[in-house]
Amino acid sequence: MSDILVVSIYPTLLGTYGDGGNVLALHHRARLHGIGVEVIEVEPGQAVPESADLYVLGGGEDSAQTAAADALRTDGALIRAADSGAAVLAVCAGYQLLGEYFPDATSTATPGLGILDIRTERLPKRAVGELAATAKDPVTQILTGYENHAGGTQLGPDATPLGAVRSGIGNGNGSEGATSGHVIGTYLHGPCLARNPQLADLLLGWAVGADLNFIEEPEVTQLREERLRTVLG
Repeated sequence: MSDILVVSIYPTLLGTYGDGGNVLALHHRARLHGIGVEVIEVEPGQAVPESADLYVLGGGEDSAQTAAADALRTDGALIRAADSGAAVLAVCAGYQLLGEYFPDATSTATPGLGILDIRTERLPKRAVGELAATAKDPVTQILTGYENHAGGTQLGPDATPLGAVRSGIGNGNGSEGATSGHVIGTYLHGPCLARNPQLADLLLGWAVGADLNFIEEPEVTQLREERLRTVLG
């Protein structure tokens, strides 16, 4: 199976709550499937490669989120790559900045990248705690992670919820995350792909252009079950 190029976008700005672990999880799952992975970390001021197979963005504070959105909008490569069908995973602040707008530190609407048909406003109360959601096809696992965000996200007609909330807040309207084409946005930290290996395999499958058979790892399944029992009973 062909090797893939993964780009970690601004990990020093968008790496809150251990989201850098998503790249490690992708590398691990890729090895299980016999896929070679090259990882490039891109920092602010560096050009984003336009021809990568998979892009990963994490969470960050308000000022970091605004700076990242401004830089990525000016660069334009991520927008063009997503339009061309590249796979994208964006978590929390990274998720919000893929949309039409999000609130900055003063709650002023700040332009996003327009990759996802979403809009984010301030929640009445910050969402903090464990988050679980029933995923949409083709993911069959219950999504698990934790959230820490002040934004509520509304989806437009060109975006589909990643899942339906079973515990926690998610988007703030009963749904969690958003997906469109090969783009996934989510509020799941944990890191997301370590706690939800089916999502990792879905992204890797998009990157290589093939449906990957899920490979279960008993240790991961046990940890997921323990966490879900704690949250869902």
